[in-house]
Amino acid sequence: MDAVAEQAPPRAAHDSQDLARIFDRLFQERWRVVLRSGGDEPLYLPRSPERADSEVIFAHGYFASALHEIAHWCIAGPKRRKLTDYGYWYAPDGRTAAQQRAFERVEVKPQALEWIFARACGSRFRISLDNLSGEPVDPAPFRAAVRQQARRWLEEGLPSRARVFAEALCAFYRRPFPRPCDFDPDSEELSF
Repeated sequence: MDAVAEQAPPRAAHDSQDLARIFDRLFQERWRVVLRSGGDEPLYLPRSPERADSEVIFAHGYFASALHEIAHWCIAGPKRRKLTDYGYWYAPDGRTAAQQRAFERVEVKPQALEWIFARACGSRFRISLDNLSGEPVDPAPFRAAVRQQARRWLEEGLPSRARVFAEALCAFYRRPFPRPCDFDPDSEELSF
């Protein structure tokens, strides 16, 4: 059955295994990638002689973690998809203000896409600074950048894999496709 044709019951809960089924139906055959639940930390593992398909692994079975990791995969280019964790630099919680700004520059696009996916399936989006014990920074510029990127993609077009996934979410959850006005500053309060 086509993932777009499959639909959730009218009051569907947000179950990460539904996301895995949708993702795998859409991308496993053509892109040789699967979505899997994992442990403490998310991880992307490219195909290898030991691994028939690349794996997008999200943390603890959390729905929001799955959406976020799918967003990373949807925007990763061919070179990045050949690298473990897409070759991204990552400093754990406790970052300096400079490290946090670098983190935020990398995270604007995945978090904007995650927000669009959350809207497509009717789940709550929470922006993440992912630095609870680090040096304090003003979250307003990051919040504005995420909102602006989400609006830009909806006005100018999503990356192709992201579009396919968002459309499948809308069909499954029986939701309208997100619109740029859904991301106006007054439309929703972004919390951390």
